Amino acid sequence: MDIRVKFGLKIRELRLKAGLSQEKLAHEADLDRTYIPGIEKGDRNVSLLVIEKLAKAFSVEPKELLDF
Repeated sequence: MDIRVKFGLKIRELRLKAGLSQEKLAHEADLDRTYIPGIEKGDRNVSLLVIEKLAKAFSVEPKELLDF
């Protein structure tokens, strides 16, 4: 499985566990609301800065987002 798909599945898992909508996660991470669906589908090749923003939004270390 492509790493982008694995990453997207992890983000979706964490988002659902946190009870966040895609729009709310985007707001918390200071990302455009249309960006999260692309991440979750594995369409986006996210940067380290985006990983950091998502980690902060989930209150986890960035490495936890890469623990597939």
